[in-house]
Formats: sequence, C-alpha cells, structure tokens
Amino acid sequence: MPHGFRYRRRVQFAETDMAGIVHFSSMFKYMEEAEHALWRAAGMTIARAGAPIAWPRLAAAFEFQRPLFFEDEFDVTVEISAITSRTIQYAFTIARDETTIGTGTMTTACVKKGDDAVMKAVELPADIVARLSGVVDRKDA
Repeated sequence: MPHGFRYRRRVQFAETDMAGIVHFSSMFKYMEEAEHALWRAAGMTIARAGAPIAWPRLAAAFEFQRPLFFEDEFDVTVEISAITSRTIQYAFTIARDETTIGTGTMTTACVKKGDDAVMKAVELPADIVARLSGVVDRKDA
C-alpha cells in the first residue's frame, strides 16, 4: 500500500453503471474528493470564498486494474508526485483492502483571478506547499 494521505469512502449506487460497476467518471470524482480531504487535513480549503487564487486542473488520467462495485469500501491514497513553481501534480492509488483498483494523476495550477475574470498562473504559496507536504509525509496519515 502506498505511503501518503489516505481518504476512506464507500461506493454509492448512483456511481455505478447498469452492470453494477463504478462508472469510469467516478474515479476522477474520488481523486478530487481525496485532494479536498487532504487540504482539509492540512487545515485549509481549496476553494475559500473570495480567495484571490484558484486551482484549475491542467491534466487528469486514470488507469484501471480492477472494478469497484456498489457498497465496496475503498481508500484513495494521495501523494504529491511533482511540484513546479506554479503547479502541483498529485498521484492517486485507489484500493479495496489490499487490491489495487487503479492509479491516477492530476495536475493543478495556482492561478490568480483578475477583476476581468481572466486567470493568470502565479507562484505556489510556500505555506500551502509546506502544509500539504506535511500531511502527505506524515507516517500516521
């Protein structure tokens, strides 16, 4: 099982297809939920009302290994796999017990929202990176 921040969840009926298997699009929802849980664990929110910065997604990918089914309990583990001056790339592992369901990545940019509604990439705030890294690197996460 990978080291990192762990988010626990259960599959809801509305997330499954006609075969009772979790729909592929739900994996991206699970990754984003885990990212937001990581931010909360670091004492922050990713979308504070009135905040001058935002975090749009630049890329997202997921590779399936096994299916998830209605009522399955699973974990989403989040790691920070890369940081540039303006982006954070997360790596995710979704697992049911010891079985890996799949792995994914998501890259998000730090942008400043202008008065004209135009977003411009800006430097990552050092305190945000430090707080997120502190949660991901904890042994008890």
